[in-house]
Amino acid sequence: MNNFQKVSVEEGARVELHDLLALTGAEISINTLPAGASVPFVHSHRQNEEIYAILDGEGTAEIDGETVAFKAGDWIRIAPSAKRRFFASYKAALKYVCIQVKVNSLENYTMTDAVV
Repeated sequence: MNNFQKVSVEEGARVELHDLLALTGAEISINTLPAGASVPFVHSHRQNEEIYAILDGEGTAEIDGETVAFKAGDWIRIAPSAKRRFFASYKAALKYVCIQVKVNSLENYTMTDAVV
């Protein structure tokens, strides 16, 4: 058995990497919204915080009733209970990565988890 998984993904509206990479501690998705489009629902989570990396384009998110503008290069962390919905600007498509992890589950990170 290999200690790694590698996949190549094609462009699409949404690609979830959980099954493709056999992830055990996170869900990662790559998402593209066409210009002027939005995620078709408002949602929150029971346990998972979400971290969004805006790769290309710009748009807004409604988070607990507040409108937050973002553009390529921005990162956004949203608590599990926050109600959220994303919108692409009318100028261009929005491409982003969403990382879901269980809130308060990180025990160690780079410098405290690495073995050299």
